[in-house]
Amino acid sequence: MDSLLFALGAVAPIILMVVFGYFLKRIGWIQGDFAKDANKLVFRVFMPVMLFLNIYRIEDLSGMDFGYIGFVVVALLAVFLLSIPATVIAARRKNRRGVLMQAAFRSGYSLIGIPLAESLYGTEGAIAATLLSAAVIPLFNILAVISLSAFGNDGEEKPGFKKIALDIIKNPLILGILAGVAALGIRALLVRAGISFRLSDLTPLMTALQYISNLAIPLALLVLGAQFELSAVSSLRREIIFGTVVRTVVVPLLAIGAAYLFFRDRFGPAHFATLVAVFATPVAVPSVPMVQEMGGDVTLAGQLVIWSTLVSALTVFLTTFLLRLGGAF
Repeated sequence: MDSLLFALGAVAPIILMVVFGYFLKRIGWIQGDFAKDANKLVFRVFMPVMLFLNIYRIEDLSGMDFGYIGFVVVALLAVFLLSIPATVIAARRKNRRGVLMQAAFRSGYSLIGIPLAESLYGTEGAIAATLLSAAVIPLFNILAVISLSAFGNDGEEKPGFKKIALDIIKNPLILGILAGVAALGIRALLVRAGISFRLSDLTPLMTALQYISNLAIPLALLVLGAQFELSAVSSLRREIIFGTVVRTVVVPLLAIGAAYLFFRDRFGPAHFATLVAVFATPVAVPSVPMVQEMGGDVTLAGQLVIWSTLVSALTVFLTTFLLRLGGAF
């Protein structure tokens, strides 16, 4: 019951923000052009700063379990590869295939996952989830760029390797992550040199960056609501059902099931709590502005976030219930 209440509590603010954005659109306070411009700001400014701070705040990498991280990375890559033929079959239009691929592997790890891991196994779960984010968040974004670049749009030729590589290098989210990693490296060098300086010592700068970061998710949710069209459900029913079921049922069953079957003696409760956070949470909210900026079907992307969020309230509860029943934590 605790897991169900947490899952409901985690998704309720997301849904309420989306509903509020939809309401603002209905009364004419958010127009289409504003929504597009706001999504552009989220993707190009707010989210890169948020990712930079997320990476920079990782205090100590010495506690990382590289065997466990390796399993998560391999599992995510497996989901990514399996999603290629599956989405080609499920979606006829090119600009929907990358969106469905992204939905398969890109969960709401930062927004819901890390707090969920803490709820399931306290401080140890939060620490394991935070350390894992150093590998998972960059991988999510790299694979997302590849997914959205791989098929091109309807009427366009399939992009080559060079274009996909350039898309990855120029992507603002990737640049934000690389900046965070570079800052971590500089911090480590300063520590070795006996210098205690941190960016956090520059209080006005860090406060300003935090303000910018704090805008990312709320604004993305408001815009998601403003762009939501209930009438689009019927024309996208096939893709919505496919993406939602894959994200909330198939991926958790395969990834967490494999961990339990083959590594339950190797992985501890904090590990399994983090696995739920990575593989069982709904489609990531930041996937929508990325889809818009990269020319994918933004309507489908928004629908997948909303429907997977609703369904995940039940599936997260069932996943954690079964793991507890099986003695994972």
